[in-house]
Amino acid sequence: MTALLTLHFLAAAGAPVLVRFMGRRAFLALALAPAASFAWLLPHVARVTDGGAPEHQRLTWIPTIGLDLDFVITPLSGILALVVTGVGALVLVYCTWYFKPGDHEIWRFSGVLTAFAGSMLGLVLSDNVYVLYIFWELTTVLSFLLIGHNPERRANRRAAINALLVTTFGGLAMLVGLVMLADQAGSPRLQEILEAAPTGSSVTVAVLLIVVGAISKSALAPFHFWLPGAMAAPTPVSAYLHAAAMVKAGIFLIALLAPSFAEVPGWRPVLVGLGIVTMILGGLRALRQYDVKLLLAYGTVSQLGFLVAMVGAGSRSAAFAGLALVCAHGLFKSTLFLVVGIVDRSVGTRDLRELSGMRQARPTLFVVTLVAAGSMAGLPPLFGFTAKEAGFAAFADLGDDLGWGGWSVLALAGIVAGSILTVAYSARFVWGIFATKPGQPACMPKDFSPGFQAAPVVLAVLTVVTGLAGPWLTPRVMSYAEEFAPGAHEAELTLWHGFSLALALSVLCVVAGLALFWWRRPVAALQHSVADHVRVPDAERAYYWIMRGVDRLSVEVTGLTQRGSLPIYLGVILVVLILVPGAALVGAWDDVSVRGADSRIQLAAAVLMGGAAILTVRSRRRLRAVLLVGITGYGTALLFVAHGAPDLALTQILVETFLLVTFVLVLRRLPPFFSDRPFNVARWVRVAIGVATGTAVAGFALVAANARTARPVSDGFAKPAVEYGGGDNIVNVTLVDIRAWDTLGELSVLVVAATGVASLIFLITDRSGRPRRAEPTIGSDPSANGRWLRAGRPSTDARRSVVFEVVTRLIFHTVMVFSVYLMLVGHNLPGGGFAGGLVAGLALMIRYLAGGRAELDEAAPIDAGVVLGIGLATAALSGLIPTLLGGGVLQSAIVDVHIPVLGTLHLVTSVFFDVGVYLVVIGLALDVLRSLGGGIDHQIEADADRAAGAERATA
Repeated sequence: MTALLTLHFLAAAGAPVLVRFMGRRAFLALALAPAASFAWLLPHVARVTDGGAPEHQRLTWIPTIGLDLDFVITPLSGILALVVTGVGALVLVYCTWYFKPGDHEIWRFSGVLTAFAGSMLGLVLSDNVYVLYIFWELTTVLSFLLIGHNPERRANRRAAINALLVTTFGGLAMLVGLVMLADQAGSPRLQEILEAAPTGSSVTVAVLLIVVGAISKSALAPFHFWLPGAMAAPTPVSAYLHAAAMVKAGIFLIALLAPSFAEVPGWRPVLVGLGIVTMILGGLRALRQYDVKLLLAYGTVSQLGFLVAMVGAGSRSAAFAGLALVCAHGLFKSTLFLVVGIVDRSVGTRDLRELSGMRQARPTLFVVTLVAAGSMAGLPPLFGFTAKEAGFAAFADLGDDLGWGGWSVLALAGIVAGSILTVAYSARFVWGIFATKPGQPACMPKDFSPGFQAAPVVLAVLTVVTGLAGPWLTPRVMSYAEEFAPGAHEAELTLWHGFSLALALSVLCVVAGLALFWWRRPVAALQHSVADHVRVPDAERAYYWIMRGVDRLSVEVTGLTQRGSLPIYLGVILVVLILVPGAALVGAWDDVSVRGADSRIQLAAAVLMGGAAILTVRSRRRLRAVLLVGITGYGTALLFVAHGAPDLALTQILVETFLLVTFVLVLRRLPPFFSDRPFNVARWVRVAIGVATGTAVAGFALVAANARTARPVSDGFAKPAVEYGGGDNIVNVTLVDIRAWDTLGELSVLVVAATGVASLIFLITDRSGRPRRAEPTIGSDPSANGRWLRAGRPSTDARRSVVFEVVTRLIFHTVMVFSVYLMLVGHNLPGGGFAGGLVAGLALMIRYLAGGRAELDEAAPIDAGVVLGIGLATAALSGLIPTLLGGGVLQSAIVDVHIPVLGTLHLVTSVFFDVGVYLVVIGLALDVLRSLGGGIDHQIEADADRAAGAERATA
């Protein structure tokens, strides 16, 4: 199963390349991923639905927290996986002819749609609450990208954002419920949760939160409005996401939990009640639409309400009918959406008032539509008829199965009313596209390839075949329903149940629905009259009202709290730090013991750092203050040396030096002196906050040092560092092996922060970060071109230092080589990728200080963002490649290679992770130098030019 998911995502990653070389035909190649998954799943699902045990697969992911990739094939997940992969393959084939030749956007669409198919497959096969949520949110994000495929159109942007916000809100509620449920059951595995079936008030809250996520994903009232808006997406998206896949995610979740949690208070009233209301609401809205795609969209809302009411009822016969209806709906609704796409592409309109004569022009398409719409309406001998009859029979017996009494009659009446509307809008759809309208000229559709209608033809044939194959399908669908208690009757899929209430209701629905369609004009007039005179709550209007209120509230809160004063912001943060953790600090102070200095070095470092700190706050010159702050940092490095931590000392010295130069670069644009204003009340308050904060932080450090009750975890690092990490330097092995996940996360944060800071500086200075070749300057030696220092400064530049330039020439290459050495020996000696990268960054900093920004561009003629990206990618790939070789993520291998004469080369593969760290730090250094260095240089020169221009103008 993991191989199937990997296949989908690899195909998605390669989709842009395929599109580049194959054009639209790339969709045929991409369809092989879901098609292969369907072929692999078919025998496995057949075995499970024939009574075999569920098939499980587990891939260890993060064992320390019990997070594994658990997948399972059960009758429910297996059947839905077949729907997802089968319809997905046909939709991808359909895309080959749907998109126009030369469409430049399909490279992105193809990859996102294929990735969505993989995410949906992972969702239905997941057997872990956390993995389920990951795939759930993947479908949310990918559907956002698919709905917003054409971002130039406002309708697409608005629909994509609405779908994202609504489904994300539901997903977050669902996550809380899943975590609560896993905690109550004592396991994150879904099958174990269902077997445990915990009870209690916490379980009730958890299940209802999950229901919120399910109904938001499946577009039930009051969340139904996002689905019709999503019809702005290309038709293949509607056919797959909004008919066969994404909207089924909520139904799948309800069906999954129903056997164990249908008795939870509120389950049946919420799901059956909202389902019936949504079914009727969607049906009424569908009868008012002129755009046939919107008609199908509201019809989908109606059908989703029907499905939720079925799978949420919690009886065996209703669960059986619900799963059958899910499969039937996936077939007929995707067929109808694909038909709409063909009509739209060949005629150029979806307005049923403008469509006329299509039956004669496209007879094959007419037959396909008639079959699919007939299945939706519940006409024999189609799959929709057998499934809907099973649903009528199930709801007719709810009184006996669940003891609902009169409520079961009301529920059955609601289902029948919704089904009457279904027949009416199904007839409206067929009539709207294919009927010949009086006074309307016949449409002249464009010719298209027979392959364009192959997918809907296949789906229509399957609709007929599954309708006739009811006796064969019955035991397979029942393999899921057997998880429920037996009911009043044994459900089955058949074309003839005998003369029964279900048959009578089917006839009533067809006759009443066709009558409703026949008198469509008076019905439409009545609907408009009611809409004009009765104020019915509108969920979409309420949603926009809430969003406007949130926007307004955010503006007011921002205006109240964000006053634009940095001292106020810092003061509030520090006061909270003093009051909240400080209160706990006072209560924990009783057991604190203070230990004096162990050596004179510690005492000397403490005196040095304390004196520097006091002089810092008394200094009026900014540069002096920065240098004194640097002394406190170097004093910390001295403490590390005293405690036998050369790695930390080296890193501290390099970081302090780098920061010191960075501060100096920034200080060029600041006044040389701090304010000499007299001490007023506000300044005394700041002093008090500063002193209190320092005292609190010192107290936190003392309490934390005295709070240890167990042995440090690092005591056990020495042996695995050598045996598994292959290195004697425990610090570096910890960073690239033991805590590699943390380091990778820190690298990602570093890249984001560097990019953000540089972008802000470049925005202010109006200068991009791409290095430029230095132009020859007045006074420079032209013969120096091609040698370094290449850029050179004019001989009259007052900032030029010949001594510094000569020293730079002598040490630059040596420092760069030393940085590589530090990176490579970090596993056994002080160093590592971070220290090596800092040394290389300092070498570039020296180059910049010697020759200016042009010299820096000559030294590193590459964009800093490229270096950051390559570094992060290198670190990530070094962690992923071991999984392809049968190992774990970020697992290292030790290789000893004997080289004649030179000896044995001890190589640990985690050095490649260190290479990634090295490149990220160099990229950060380039970002800092080009933004805070070159960017500010450019700003200073621009100010000087403006000042000179003003002087010339005055003269």
